[in-house]
Amino acid sequence: MASASRRLSRFNHSDLNMIQAKTPVFNAQDFLTSTGVTRKVEEFQRNVTIFTQGDSCEQVMYIQKGGVKLSVVNPVGKEAVIAMLGPGDFFGEGCLSGQELRMQTAVAVIPTMVLAIGRDEMTTVLHTEHAFSDRFIRYMLSRNIRFEEDLVDQLFNSSEKRLARALLLLAHYGKKGQPQTVLPKISQETLAEMIGTTRTRVNFFMNKFKKLGFIHKTDGRFHINGCLLSVILHE
Repeated sequence: MASASRRLSRFNHSDLNMIQAKTPVFNAQDFLTSTGVTRKVEEFQRNVTIFTQGDSCEQVMYIQKGGVKLSVVNPVGKEAVIAMLGPGDFFGEGCLSGQELRMQTAVAVIPTMVLAIGRDEMTTVLHTEHAFSDRFIRYMLSRNIRFEEDLVDQLFNSSEKRLARALLLLAHYGKKGQPQTVLPKISQETLAEMIGTTRTRVNFFMNKFKKLGFIHKTDGRFHINGCLLSVILHE
């Protein structure tokens, strides 16, 4: 038991470091002015599907503003949320590795503007614009580490800790240059899908966090108190 406790303690501190890590942020203007890039800016209203699991995979997407939910659906129709992405994030990059069909569904969770870059154009830019290529690789590695942390979180942490971590990440807590404390509009159903629990459990813990002063609601939006971090660090 002591060994397991030490492992969990190390995970919690690693989780804290991940939340506070300086995730590489792409400069949209740099990207827009990259030599020889053919691109198309597309706008999507809230709850509009950008692409669906099984669609042809031909473009890489870059979020200029807004937010995107990535999810997958199994053969019996059960949906699982893979990631919530925001400005500066790429998605749909599977086409660069020869993926022919989309493996996820992407939906705009708020009014969103994305830059769509064709597979061949993106490949050319990665081969010719070395500074951009370096940043793209750093970004993808950072995001993969985040996904690995998500998996460990699902395996070893309680649903209460998973929810606290998800809320902090959605609020970009500790991220340099983004002192955001207001949560994006997101349903309890989506939060439940993100952390692998039920809406009832999410509602229970959200009410608990409100009573403890970790979160509060103003003008219909939830605000995060940094003290919520104590839920993750508590053994």
